Amino acid sequence: MSKAFTKEDGGDDGDDHESPELQIPKGSKNYITPSGAEKVKAELKELLTKERPELVKVISWAASNGDRSENGDYLYGKRRLRQIDSRIRFLTKRIESFEVVDPATLRSSENSNKILFSATVTVSDEDEAKKTYQIVGIDETDPKVGKVSWISPIARALMNGKVGDVVTLRTPAGERDLEIMRIEYK
Repeated sequence: MSKAFTKEDGGDDGDDHESPELQIPKGSKNYITPSGAEKVKAELKELLTKERPELVKVISWAASNGDRSENGDYLYGKRRLRQIDSRIRFLTKRIESFEVVDPATLRSSENSNKILFSATVTVSDEDEAKKTYQIVGIDETDPKVGKVSWISPIARALMNGKVGDVVTLRTPAGERDLEIMRIEYK
């Protein structure tokens, strides 16, 4: 096969392929908290109203300079534009599939004493070290601040648990028992 028909670099030049950790399980909804949905919408708005228009101006200017084959501004700009367009398509699809779950509605429900999506859970491990996790949507995970996806192993282990329950978390390093200390819906 000719090189003309193969993708030479491994960069993201417009692929709409999702990384495995961002894939929504088949048959599941794309749950997200209100704040997470707003962040995703803000990112899309930023791309559409600021980044993309500014980049189109740069590409237009670079194209007017003549030979495009050795024009770094033009070549880089086109590559970056494909990345932005890919991200816009990805975010648009995600927003269309959102199922927003407001923790405030769960706080007052009869289920407030068990762990559901959007719960903030404090657990204690075997060494009595306490950690706090918030179970959030796939698009808003941030393990550094304790926001874990509802499909993550820790969230799956905690789901439907109640204060005082001991759940087993299976990790590559082995099993860990976690005691549920507190459940909040913030």
